Amino acid sequence: MVKPKQIQQVIREHNNFFASGATREYAFRIRQLKILKKALRDHEEEIMDALFKDFRKSKFESYASEIGIIYPDIDFAIKHLRSWMKPRRVSTSIVHFLSKSVVYSQPYGTVLIIGPWNYPFQLVITPLVGAIAAGNTAIVKPSELSPNTSSLIARIIKKIFPENYVTAVEGGVDVSKALLAEHFDYIFFTGGTSIGRTVMEAAAKHLTPVTLELGGKSPTIVDKDADLSLAAKRIAWGKFFNAGQTCLAPDYLLVHKEVKEKFLAALAKTIDDFYAKNPKASPDYARIINARHFSRLDALMKDGAIVYGGQRDPKDLFIAPTIIDNVKPGNSIMTEEIFGPVLPVMTFEKIDEVISFVNARPRPLALYYFSGDRKSQKRVLAETSSGGGCINDTVSQFGSETLPFGGIGESGMGSYHGKASFDTFTHRRSILVRSNKIDMPLRYPPYRNKVALLKRLFRIIG
Repeated sequence: MVKPKQIQQVIREHNNFFASGATREYAFRIRQLKILKKALRDHEEEIMDALFKDFRKSKFESYASEIGIIYPDIDFAIKHLRSWMKPRRVSTSIVHFLSKSVVYSQPYGTVLIIGPWNYPFQLVITPLVGAIAAGNTAIVKPSELSPNTSSLIARIIKKIFPENYVTAVEGGVDVSKALLAEHFDYIFFTGGTSIGRTVMEAAAKHLTPVTLELGGKSPTIVDKDADLSLAAKRIAWGKFFNAGQTCLAPDYLLVHKEVKEKFLAALAKTIDDFYAKNPKASPDYARIINARHFSRLDALMKDGAIVYGGQRDPKDLFIAPTIIDNVKPGNSIMTEEIFGPVLPVMTFEKIDEVISFVNARPRPLALYYFSGDRKSQKRVLAETSSGGGCINDTVSQFGSETLPFGGIGESGMGSYHGKASFDTFTHRRSILVRSNKIDMPLRYPPYRNKVALLKRLFRIIG
């Protein structure tokens, strides 16, 4: 295990390896992506075992959200990397007649990737795919709150990559602070908004660019013309997957007054169908990560009135899928990100109310709108803002390598997945190649009597 006092030496070794130029070669990048993919295949069972120990997460959820979802991203990078790496010729202004303009995609250098605990494997490895594809070296910091997965990530990385190329650094807050005190060429952080501010403050001391993948309260809107049965299934799936510990899970529900009772009945039935009457005994239902997060969720459940679920067992870190009605905008459950299997419900009569309510709050990571009316769909998208979202679904936008994923405002900055991952870890270097055949004397001093000519020139090219 790398200790805080060894971090500076690790970074120096990474910087030296990057300076050698090895990571810039197309063949090298492709080889490392294939090595990573093979390692995932070889360790699938171990990954699922580690996630079960950390979360009691089912094999299906583990494979779907932590393993299988990574393969398309790797394959997409392998397929398109050559074209992504090519210098890109762009148009050139007439001012630069006979010159050419080229954008070069260059790696930043040594990057730091800090992962969260809720999807502790995938949210470290997916950004790593982008860092490798872009030609960087990488130091990754898995979350100490999911220790079994963190340990496995460290073992896999040490086994398949040279230590001066990709290194996993385990540890707690002291290690994170030691890492953030150092100078990196790029920082990619996934986690809570408050820690995101700390990361950004640390990066600012070195003027290090950052991507912050944060969270927030993602609204889920069910209009009166929605397919209620299908909406119930898709909302229950997105909300209670991983026991609600998902940054882009539906955080709260806004249901049209006319269909509220019918929809809540459909939602309750769906949860019963998913996890049976006793979700604690279900092999498909995960647990809360630790006692501190359990206590926080337990306190939030005191707001409003529980109309479904509510069972909890602190010894087992179990909280049942729960629906809470009669909440008020000022309640803690409506002002704090929930990050658990608790779904508060509010009602509306007109979509204007929903748009005003959402826009009066920090911009969320996702927004989900259930309606069959295209005009309403367009209006909600046009008049609200979020990092991303779905129409008539939840969470699924995360699983597309062609959709950049990221937040806005307090829900984050920057994006990744597919080419967006490559772009995130790439500096676009703009180069003008000037011709020597023509040289305009207008540009050189002395400038006496040249202003009028300059104005005419810009009017012509404008």
